[in-house]
Amino acid sequence: MTHLCECIFLSHFDVVIIGGGASGLMCAFTAAQRGRRVLVLDSSNKIGKKILMSGGGRCNFTNLFVEPENYLSENPHFCISALNRYTQWDFIALVEKHRIAYHERKHGQLFCDDSAKDILAMLVNECERTKLVTIQTHCTVEKITPIDQAQTRFELNTNKGQFFCESLVIATGGLSIPTMGASSFGYEVAKQFGHQVLPTRAGLVPFMFSDSFKAVTERLSGLALDVTMTAKDDTSFNENMLFTHRGLSGPAVLQLSNYWHLGESISVNLLPTMNVEDWLKQQKQQHPKSLVRTQLIPHLAKSLVLELQALSWPSYAETPLAEIPDSVLLSIAQTLQAWQLKPSGTEGYRTAEVTLGGVDTRELSSKTMQSNKQQGLYFIGEVMDVTGWLGGFNFQWAWSSGFAAGQFV
Repeated sequence: MTHLCECIFLSHFDVVIIGGGASGLMCAFTAAQRGRRVLVLDSSNKIGKKILMSGGGRCNFTNLFVEPENYLSENPHFCISALNRYTQWDFIALVEKHRIAYHERKHGQLFCDDSAKDILAMLVNECERTKLVTIQTHCTVEKITPIDQAQTRFELNTNKGQFFCESLVIATGGLSIPTMGASSFGYEVAKQFGHQVLPTRAGLVPFMFSDSFKAVTERLSGLALDVTMTAKDDTSFNENMLFTHRGLSGPAVLQLSNYWHLGESISVNLLPTMNVEDWLKQQKQQHPKSLVRTQLIPHLAKSLVLELQALSWPSYAETPLAEIPDSVLLSIAQTLQAWQLKPSGTEGYRTAEVTLGGVDTRELSSKTMQSNKQQGLYFIGEVMDVTGWLGGFNFQWAWSSGFAAGQFV
């Protein structure tokens, strides 16, 4: 007992948060504003690494149009409470309070004018202002032991010594971008305390191909165009698609990857603003001596048209439109507006922006983020089975879930 008391005197905190990312820092200063003494532990050499790299270094910190429909989860209603209690407008107000200049891009995405460093500095500043938040980097948690006491529920053994706390918050994120320190630690803690962890997979991630289409993507590498891309479940996105030497990337691909499963095909409409079948028949009437590719090149890059020609209408490549049967024109139109492609996989966690799946939210309180199985244990951010679309939605979930837990830890 003496040993425990000494440790409490030296290393007891009201709240220990494991993970110094977006949700962890948000939770830290929210709790500290309530007078709670908070310790943030991070295994990395610096906090907020994913914040700093996000949005090409400009941090797409939220979105003007946040709705529950922008999130994927086996328990789709779980996110509603937290998103309603700390909205995008609340975070925007915080950004404006710190006089961080920002701008809107398409689809309501908000980015810093200068640097993602501004967002991280804001979060750290909010923590420092409370004078109740301690941040410890290079700290690896080796063991968590539950303790049945009123003010001390957990003992943490780390490479920096022992820590004790009443509330323990898991804000360790998912498996995405292991070079940033991502690990399965949060899932292991959840399992230790009897939680179900739903199967995880890479999300917001480029597609790869192993069939003959891979050679096509290599030849077209660097070419980008706006498309409508559709998954097997009819979820579709109107966004930019980029050919790469490994396959397909760009916002349309990243968005659709959250809805795609191995073995499924995707459909790509290369000319989403046109009715290509009617247009081709019209060209046949107005330009009977012209070739299909001649008419398409003003609408699509020549290199792409030549690849499509080799794939879809090679035997009619040099045939004037007037001599091409309408059934062939229909087939060409279907290729252009419903191009069926079958990815062999994704680039995986190495480049994925998020991790789908995670701690089952049916075993958590949607109001407090607390475990239904272990009093004082909380999960926030990406470690849970809540995944947002591309465009600032995952950061908003970090702010909202971090705030929600910070009100109760």
